[in-house]
Amino acid sequence: MADTDIHRSVETVFRIEQARLIAGLTRMVRDVGLAEELAQDALVTALAEWPSSGVPDNPGAWLMAAARRRAIDRLRRAKMQERKHAEIGRDLDEGRDAVDQIDAALDDDIGDDLLNLIFIACHPVLSPDARVTLTLRLIAGLSIAEIARAFLTTEPTVAQRITRAKKTLQESGAAYEAPRGEERARRLTSVLEVIYLIFNEGYAATAGDDLIRADLCTEAQRLGRILTGIAPHEPEAFGLLALIEIQASRLKARVGPDGAAITLPEQNRALWDQLLIGRGLEALARAETLGGADGAYALQAAIAACHGRARTAADTDWRRIASLYDRLQEVIPSAVVDLNRAVAHSMAFGHEAGLALLAPLEQQEILRDYLPLPAAKGDFLYRAGRYAEARAAFEAAAALSRNAAERNFLLKRAAACGPARPVTLE
Repeated sequence: MADTDIHRSVETVFRIEQARLIAGLTRMVRDVGLAEELAQDALVTALAEWPSSGVPDNPGAWLMAAARRRAIDRLRRAKMQERKHAEIGRDLDEGRDAVDQIDAALDDDIGDDLLNLIFIACHPVLSPDARVTLTLRLIAGLSIAEIARAFLTTEPTVAQRITRAKKTLQESGAAYEAPRGEERARRLTSVLEVIYLIFNEGYAATAGDDLIRADLCTEAQRLGRILTGIAPHEPEAFGLLALIEIQASRLKARVGPDGAAITLPEQNRALWDQLLIGRGLEALARAETLGGADGAYALQAAIAACHGRARTAADTDWRRIASLYDRLQEVIPSAVVDLNRAVAHSMAFGHEAGLALLAPLEQQEILRDYLPLPAAKGDFLYRAGRYAEARAAFEAAAALSRNAAERNFLLKRAAACGPARPVTLE
């Protein structure tokens, strides 16, 4: 295998294993910043050694072992004599696997390193935005640009939040054990938001060649299921799980064989995963039974359920969806909710209703570079027969996209408008 192929293999493995590396190392060294550095050290070591030795049979385990050796070296040089670190170092010297020892020393009832790290990074010593930003960087592996898009803010702002968050955690002496009881409950809102944003990035990738990052969607679903297990009386945990299960049911229908996006009305609903829809509806029912029908995630899940229950696009109950968005706007007022509400009203009551709700949003600075705004406007104008204006809106949306599949889809929609009437796409 050529060196360039080896390097690509290393980078691919690291991208897949990075979050687990950082999570496991954080439990070991009790410093999230140091854990990230150690993971990067393991990557550098792999890039140096694998071209001559070849890719190991279990590359993830190799990277973790390399990172642990590096950690022990650092701990020894720093003369850290705490019992847990000494035990870990002795175990490694004797050739035994230290993972079980680490887990026993840092016992928790979560049972998952990644979810445990999310709870740690969502420490109340950090601001809500800093908690979510840091966790998206560590767990989802999102770039600064991707996180900036999720927060509708600038890349320098995101970079500063991450740097300050790591420093704050280090200087605060924050405990790195999984929180329990009331402390866990206080962090739950931030943890839910992180899992939600991880899923969103997977559902509609910000950058790259692919529209979907299925690995992130799967990871968010897994974390959501674990979370409902350790928080069985939290309605919003079930609301979030319902939302991502129902949304995930449509993944196979969202992209065509050529990688192009397929809009919801045009999707082949036979490809929708009925098992996931069923799971989502069960989780939604549980959220409602627990008194969480008006929770932010439960309301969004109820909207997704309207689509999941419709046998055809024409069967969609858009009036109910519009009503649910009206309620959601009261629960979590935001520019993004307002935009989605405008889309729902345009489908329920006509394009003019959508355009009327969209007009004030175009004046909001926070949505100035938010791609869904011109994309939605293009759709409203297209349905109104105002094809020249629709074309301009779709082209403006395409110019904002960093995702190749998404950009091509928007440019095709622009081309379909034509100067005076729509052009049928082959």
